[in-house]
Amino acid sequence: MTDSEKQPRTRKKPEELRSHRWYGVKDLRSFGHRSRTAQMGYDRSDYAGKPVIAIVNTWSDINPCHTHFKQRVEEVKRGVWQAGGFPVEMPAMSLSEPFQKPTTMLYRNFLAMETEELLRSYPADGCVLMGGCDKTTPALLMGAFSMDLPTVFMPAGPMLRGDWGGVVLGSGSDSWKYWAELRAGNITEDDWQGVEQGIARSAGHCMTMGTASTLTGAVEALGFTLPGASSIPAPDSRHSAMATLTGKLIVDMVWNDIKPSDIVSPEAFDNAVTTVLALGGSTNAVVHLIAMARRAGVDLTLDRFDELARRTPLLANIRPSGQHLMEDFYYAGGLRAMLARLGDLIQRDCLTVNGLTLGANIAGFKVFDDDVIRPLDNPVVASDSLAVLRGNLAPKGAVIKPPAAEPHLHRHTGKAVVFDDYNDMAARIDDPNLDVDANSVLVLRNAGPLGAPGMPEWGQLPIPKKLLQQGVRDMLRISDARMSGTSYGACVLHVAPEAFVGGPLALVRDGDVIELDIPARRLELRVGEEELARRRAEWKAPPPRFERGYGAMFSQFVSQADEGCDFKFLETGATAASATGEPEIH
Repeated sequence: MTDSEKQPRTRKKPEELRSHRWYGVKDLRSFGHRSRTAQMGYDRSDYAGKPVIAIVNTWSDINPCHTHFKQRVEEVKRGVWQAGGFPVEMPAMSLSEPFQKPTTMLYRNFLAMETEELLRSYPADGCVLMGGCDKTTPALLMGAFSMDLPTVFMPAGPMLRGDWGGVVLGSGSDSWKYWAELRAGNITEDDWQGVEQGIARSAGHCMTMGTASTLTGAVEALGFTLPGASSIPAPDSRHSAMATLTGKLIVDMVWNDIKPSDIVSPEAFDNAVTTVLALGGSTNAVVHLIAMARRAGVDLTLDRFDELARRTPLLANIRPSGQHLMEDFYYAGGLRAMLARLGDLIQRDCLTVNGLTLGANIAGFKVFDDDVIRPLDNPVVASDSLAVLRGNLAPKGAVIKPPAAEPHLHRHTGKAVVFDDYNDMAARIDDPNLDVDANSVLVLRNAGPLGAPGMPEWGQLPIPKKLLQQGVRDMLRISDARMSGTSYGACVLHVAPEAFVGGPLALVRDGDVIELDIPARRLELRVGEEELARRRAEWKAPPPRFERGYGAMFSQFVSQADEGCDFKFLETGATAASATGEPEIH
């Protein structure tokens, strides 16, 4: 299939719509559905014989990244109406990254299940997924993949660049930077308040290359957004237009029966991973893309990330690995221009939601600023924007983002300073008597999927205050936690298996020598096997973190980081939507 060809499709008939079983059948249940729809003020002509489009909206009053979704959902509805569909807004858990504790990652699978069950239990023929704040993107798509109805994702878009006294601020990245300077005594409390007031200036998610922009870019490359949708800043009028076009597109997708199972493939996921690497994207993408792939029946592994990282240049000069922000990236040409520049590293014959191939969607797009989106012969780094490490400390793998670390730490050997959990770290990290120096290796354990719980973004352990005052700004840190995509530093993350289940991280003691060698992809604890066996025999499993509710289910079924942290009973291929039952009449 050439770039410009569409796959031939047999257009559905109205009686073949899934919603026809709710609205079109002449029985008592359908009477109830139609009468209750009339109760809401709709005439039968509004929905009869038309695709019912579920708009899964993750807006809430406590999610600043999605503040504009109240308006965007109306624009999506407008597009659905214009294309001859019947829009139905369905609110879902918001997963607000700044506010939800202990971590939104604990609830990613909750939203994925909610999305799947919303689509299964209601008369949806297709869906628009409204997300963007970190975990909403993978969660929504995980649920939609499992349901396998026609699906298009509408990304929230990045916020405007920050500003403080003429200094351009990047969300997250500059928070960590100036927090360190405040602790070191280099800026005042008034300065810090100025940063606080200027770092987040509009609706939209982080405008650095954090998890949000990483995942929305990956989802566009995977084929699930309108072409170019992931790059548009949230306040830009073109974002509103994109929302309406998304509403129009999903109606066409339903009639042509373009489902996730038609789009997802190993090649499409390779495109998504390659995109993450060329963007210098968040390490969180590893966990989320593996989980999404498993929902779609695609075997994506840590090793595949590493294979693609060895050949993919980092082209997006965006913080924290680079200098610019997402607003600059959009004006420089956006994701389509970067994908076009990647050439043969992108597999162009993969189908996308608009019925065209990815190659057709990016054909002819050009870069307008070679410093923001670098040429292939002048990348930010030539390869290895992400590295997968293995060794006796991480037998099932760990990840690191080399461009975000100081180069002298890419090969490093030092003595461990161990923190048993986050509270232990918080209590002791600034203790003047802490036995630590610039060569030490900070180790945080019991911060993984089960141990934390939920694998929070604790992986960027703070530099001890006494070292900050000596000018130290990076040192080797190792944990079974995650790290915000806006973070930076020599942080080894996602160590698997985690300490809470008896992984080797549980056996590390103060003073043990740890060796990191990124070029060799090695992470080793220099302790003899006999001593490790003795420690392993002494180790006792801690009690579960939860005894009831969703947390208990999470603890029972969640997988480890290298497997995507999904619930094992959901890691299957898509469920046939036609096999689902109808709700009872009430």
